[in-house]
Amino acid sequence: MKEEYKLIVKAAKEGRERSYSPYSKFKVGAAAMLKDGTIIKGCNIENASFGLTCCAERNTMFSLITQGYDYHDIVMFAVIADTKDPVSPCGACRQVLAEFLKPDTPIVLANMHDDIKVTNLKELLPYTFLELENV
Repeated sequence: MKEEYKLIVKAAKEGRERSYSPYSKFKVGAAAMLKDGTIIKGCNIENASFGLTCCAERNTMFSLITQGYDYHDIVMFAVIADTKDPVSPCGACRQVLAEFLKPDTPIVLANMHDDIKVTNLKELLPYTFLELENV
């Protein structure tokens, strides 16, 4: 595994440790790496009213923005969970990521068994809502 992938997956694992998931017990972590090397971590946070739950990917992105970082500086993104294969963002998270990531930004999908798959938004969400608006 490339060193940069190891670094961002490690950060996503650290984010996962903060997960508040008493209902599903499905802990997810995410991380965004900026061009200056800064890494912003996030986790999923559940609620008894499950529709109010927020995924790790969205929490990471929203945290990055609320902390004053520029989303244009994101060079890589990662998500991790304890799954058989590398975990993939849900549809809502894919659309949120499409709002802030360049289509070719590497997205590292990982699991707790050190399996990874590197992809990007062009592969995860080929027809974003933004693209459809411009048709």
